[in-house]
Amino acid sequence: MRLHIATDHAGFELKEELLAHLTAAGHDVVDHGASEYDAQDDYPGFCISAAESVVVEPGSLGIVIGGSGNGEQIAANRVRGIRAALGYKPEIAILARQHNDANVLGLGARMHTTEEAFAIVDAFVATPFSGDARHQRRIDQLSAFEATRDA
Repeated sequence: MRLHIATDHAGFELKEELLAHLTAAGHDVVDHGASEYDAQDDYPGFCISAAESVVVEPGSLGIVIGGSGNGEQIAANRVRGIRAALGYKPEIAILARQHNDANVLGLGARMHTTEEAFAIVDAFVATPFSGDARHQRRIDQLSAFEATRDA
């Protein structure tokens, strides 16, 4: 699977570990930055770049990492067509995919051990959207609103 990953300084170390973990699992991972540790960098540009790539590559997923994952999730959700969810345990990541067809995962590097983060990401990546009519109806309602908000 094609995965787009991004972080600022707060998640830089975890991003590097996830790159190795996901590549070893056979995924095609595109790194949107940060490319080096800079304690003063800002997450929006990195996260928006990853989210935009998810939109133009249907079937791909994104992972945006920060200290808590909150700001990164918010940044990704500014991109039309993105449904980013904060994953704080594997069960939530699974539900985000099954019920919301989330295409970007927000992850807090300061909130989890590396092993916990791997479990959350692996659950997110492995879980498909359920396709259940009630879930699709809700996603369609969100998409309809999104399409008219900037009109």
